[in-house]
Amino acid sequence: MSAIKPKHQRLVLLVVALAVLIGAGLLAAYALSTQASYFYVPSDLVAKPPEQGRAVRLGGMVERGSIKTMPDGVTINFMVGDGKARVPVRFRGITPELFVEGSGVVAEGRMEGPTFVADNLLAKHDEKYVPREMKDMSKAQAKAVIAETK
Repeated sequence: MSAIKPKHQRLVLLVVALAVLIGAGLLAAYALSTQASYFYVPSDLVAKPPEQGRAVRLGGMVERGSIKTMPDGVTINFMVGDGKARVPVRFRGITPELFVEGSGVVAEGRMEGPTFVADNLLAKHDEKYVPREMKDMSKAQAKAVIAETK
């Protein structure tokens, strides 16, 4: 019985390592494609809605006067718009502190009929955001507080 030559052993090892790398890459690509969450703005969502139940993200502005709390106290309905279209959104849970009418929001969820059902809300603030603790301070006081924390 003859042993495999060292040159052939290296070749076999290289082929096996390459096959494992390709398999890992394909597995990662499949996992990313099934877990990817597409981002839509209301006008895109209205023009070309995703299939029902598919996980997507909806980003836009919470329309003023649209937040309505349901009798159960934890479900809210509101409208998200982008100036061209509006989408009704339903969310059940505790909203982020920065979630207010007129502010930006990213809702993660899915379409159920004409309504976007959000599982998670991410509230966005504008570039003029100031922490609640510092909003009543003058610029000099705010600078002093910042200097103390360095």
